[in-house]
Parts: sequence; C-alpha cells; structure tokens
Amino acid sequence: GAIGGHQDAATAKLTIISAPLVRGRIPTVVNDVTTLITPGKSIDVLVTEVGVAINPQRKDLIAIFERIPQIPVFTIEELQQKAEKIVGIPEPLQFTDRIVAYVEYRDGSILDVVRQVKEFEEERS
Repeated sequence: GAIGGHQDAATAKLTIISAPLVRGRIPTVVNDVTTLITPGKSIDVLVTEVGVAINPQRKDLIAIFERIPQIPVFTIEELQQKAEKIVGIPEPLQFTDRIVAYVEYRDGSILDVVRQVKEFEEERS
C-alpha cells in the first residue's frame, strides 16, 4: 500500500496495518515492492477485507487469533495469491538509473531510493 503514516507506528508493541487486498487493478500484497517504506518485520498484523495475515514471528498473536474463528487468518503468501487471482500478476515497472528521491526511515537511515520511471513504449509489430 501507499505510505500513510504507518512508518510512524512501526515497532510499536502492536502494529496493525489495514489495506484493501487490491486497489483498483493493483494488488496490495506483492512479491517484490517497488519502494520500501516500512520494513515488513516491523508490522505485526495486516488486515484486509478478506482476512488477516500475522507476522510469523508473533506466535502470541497467532495463538490469540486461532481462538477467534470469525476472523479468517492467512499467511501473507496466501493473501498475495488471493490478490493475484482477482487482478493477475502486474508487469513490473521499468526504471532509469536516475534517483529522484530517497526514503528515510524514522532513525535517519536510508531505506530505499526512488528511481525515475522509464517512458512507456508500446511494442510495434
């Protein structure tokens, strides 16, 4: 999902991110992110309209959610597969080498860089 303040809550005792499984035709849960905003290890629970995924390191939360049958629990990989069944696997964006921004984490470290997107070129036959 898009940045929306979750990096400010990351590493809290319980970090919950809510996001739709897909946004328009774009899956929220993907194999490779375009830009790293918040490290996944900082997130405890992802809540979507189809169910939740719990960080496998949080055995305490897994045990709690196992006792709540009304809330479907999936692995993050299962949520990714559900999203792909709805919208397919998106083509990856292509980038130039030009860096247009830096992603700075709350501790001042650089998490990632944002590169300029290449112009779309239609294939001609």
